[in-house]
Amino acid sequence: MASRSRSRTRTQEERERRRQQQQQQHHQQQQHHCYQPGLGPSAPSSSSSPPLGSPSPPAASPPCGALTPPSPSLVLLLLAAAAAASLLPTGDGQNLVTEDVTVVEGEVATISCKVRNSDDSVIQLLNPNRQTIYFRDFRPLKDSRFQLVNFSSSELRVSLTNVSISDEGRYFCQLYTDPPQEYFMTITVLVPPRNLRIEAQKETTVEGEEIELNCTSLASRPPTVIRWFKGNKELFGKTEEEQWSDMFTVTSRLSLKVKREDDGVAVVCQVDHPAVKDLQTKYYLDVMYKPEVQVLQNSPAQPLTREGDLLDLLCQVKGKPEPTDVSWLRVDDEMPQHVIVSGSNLHINSLNKSDNGTYRCKASNEVGMSFSDYTLYVYDPPTTLPPPTTTTTTTIPATTTDSRAGEESAITAVDHAVIGGVVAVVVFAMLCLLIILGRYFARHKGTYFTHEAKGADDAADADTAIINAEGGQNNSEEKKEYFI
Repeated sequence: MASRSRSRTRTQEERERRRQQQQQQHHQQQQHHCYQPGLGPSAPSSSSSPPLGSPSPPAASPPCGALTPPSPSLVLLLLAAAAAASLLPTGDGQNLVTEDVTVVEGEVATISCKVRNSDDSVIQLLNPNRQTIYFRDFRPLKDSRFQLVNFSSSELRVSLTNVSISDEGRYFCQLYTDPPQEYFMTITVLVPPRNLRIEAQKETTVEGEEIELNCTSLASRPPTVIRWFKGNKELFGKTEEEQWSDMFTVTSRLSLKVKREDDGVAVVCQVDHPAVKDLQTKYYLDVMYKPEVQVLQNSPAQPLTREGDLLDLLCQVKGKPEPTDVSWLRVDDEMPQHVIVSGSNLHINSLNKSDNGTYRCKASNEVGMSFSDYTLYVYDPPTTLPPPTTTTTTTIPATTTDSRAGEESAITAVDHAVIGGVVAVVVFAMLCLLIILGRYFARHKGTYFTHEAKGADDAADADTAIINAEGGQNNSEEKKEYFI
């Protein structure tokens, strides 16, 4: 009996639903002016069918035009649907499957109610105010942003276009089974930052000073995360967060001590937010610094300067703003009259020892003054010895270039040459002596005696001498032969 009663009730509901659709179409033509797109869902009038499962509109609400009252059977159907909705459980549906949706403001959100084991039960979708959006494939809610994407016995899929913050919340799927089931999903609306800008405490900074940069991200949801970069290095600032209604404004303050190398370098403010990718803005540093001075020797080509040489010096200057005053002076004496100074160049046609001294190039701008020194030492004209090699060093901002840098090394080189020459002479003399002695001893190897000479000292005649030479006189001392 209970199953027959439920079947009869469902049949009546289907009939009333078809009658409701016909009346709904008639009332839509009369009430079309009551709905204003873009203002969100409006409460249904008393003549149209109210959303299933939604509260009745207040009695004090004025009707939108003269409309015919609903039929008694429609009222009974709505009361039955409301009673059934009130009995739905609040826990997870056993056969319903939904997914939470995250969407960027202004884009399209898709809401899906799926049934695992379908038995052709009625599927209904409600908004956070528990107003019926779709009852099966019928849309009672007068919000044209909701459009049916797919309807079957196992799925109800609806799209919501032009999503706004007011659309955020829980949406309910209801399945009219025995017992009824309900499941909800959550729509989260992301709002990207409206504007991203960097403001500097002052536009121009002098080297060595600190500059404060503020990067502000306006009206985002959720709040943004601000990161700073200079080149490939990440910097860290202090973040402040303010909330206005449902929106967040985030400001990050960065303090940076600048150097002259930072002039023209970009400082990047980058935003991390789920609604946007690669959102950043740049600020280019404008750093002023005093001149950087360096003295270069263009002539002579070798660092060692000698009498009669041509000397040409160039004062190389770099600064911001551009240096306006560049001058030469002699530190320890007056500038020689034959020295020619032209702007950043100093020229001496023929050097002599009276030109020895320290020459300074000075440059200045709005930030300050810097200088570089060049020390000149004039050597004697070249000799047979090769000129020693030297190096010229320059430091900034107060630098000294010394042309006498090779003097010590030159003296050391001369000493080494003299010692080498003496050693070579001694070795050559010893070789000559050995050659002479060798030739002498080769010609005088020793004294040689004949048989006659061996016995000639004690013999009276030649015959006696021969006999003595053959060993006839045993008591006489024999001549000896020596070899060297």
